[in-house]
Amino acid sequence: MTDSNPPLFHRYELLLQSKAQLQLLNNGNQQINSVMEECQLPLIDLTGLESSNEKERRACSREIFGASAEWGFFQVINHGIRTELLSRMSKEQMKLFGVPFEKKSTSGILDHSYRWGTPTAAHPNQFSWSEAFHIPLTKVSEAACYGEFINLREVMEELATAMSKLARSLAGVLVECLGHRKEIFDDICDESTCFLRLNHYPICPFPGEVSGLVPHTDSDFLTILHQDRSGGLQLMKGSQWVAVKPNPEALVVNIGDLLQVWSNDTYKSVKHRVVTNSMRERYSIAYFLCPSYHSPIGSCRQPSPYRHFTFAEYRKQVRDDVEKIGYKVGLSKFRLVNINTNSNSNN
Repeated sequence: MTDSNPPLFHRYELLLQSKAQLQLLNNGNQQINSVMEECQLPLIDLTGLESSNEKERRACSREIFGASAEWGFFQVINHGIRTELLSRMSKEQMKLFGVPFEKKSTSGILDHSYRWGTPTAAHPNQFSWSEAFHIPLTKVSEAACYGEFINLREVMEELATAMSKLARSLAGVLVECLGHRKEIFDDICDESTCFLRLNHYPICPFPGEVSGLVPHTDSDFLTILHQDRSGGLQLMKGSQWVAVKPNPEALVVNIGDLLQVWSNDTYKSVKHRVVTNSMRERYSIAYFLCPSYHSPIGSCRQPSPYRHFTFAEYRKQVRDDVEKIGYKVGLSKFRLVNINTNSNSNN
């Protein structure tokens, strides 16, 4: 029978060949296994945003502000995306990843966006045991991208529209909380740079030794995630990894690097990862709200702790870091020294 999974085992085995790399793996194991108990992220009912009662709207906004400032992650219910739509997407996603590996990697499905593992990994602790499709929003509606997956096009178009609306709504709330008009990101966010990422984490025979997705922060303004019930998502809280308890009724929202910059560090872009599982596979789909490449990221007020830069500059720095050292350094190269800022909510 033709295997649908990529050759993750073979690639990982190659990374284990030198003793020096094995030592790095052992160091990484301690980090992967050091996890607190499963936790429930802040859970926010978004019906408050649509309330005719101003106090209820402001209370919901304060919840979103507080979770973004303290956790950098939260979950939302009554978010406006139908359960039936998410279920249809999950079914079509499983069909897509069930296609033989050779076909996924060579047929050009979804605008040639298929990727697996970590091509730049030089050490085992830089390797991700997963596969994904990474599709710009401008390509989601193009029939030529889907080939035989006609039903996938319909559900992806609908989901991309719904997730984009939700992401912009939440970004608008966070912008208003810092005293700016909520449409500010609408002016600079571009469908050509916003994208959907379909993720699949196959069963892994080395749980605790290799990540499903290596620790990272997101290089965007805001991420919306729909995940299945398998678990595996973990985030850094303080200096400790915390396992996120799956909630089938909720979507996960997290702050990206660019919103941390724009907010002068009021909102937190938090490191997170996905751990592997030896018993069951995991599926998720994420929407990333990003600016156009040449948009300056800016700041909610001056002075800013960061120098001026564009999204294109940041993306290039991230790519250069990954190619040279195997991982993303993040915002440290854009941070100024001896800058004092005070960002307070207007809510």
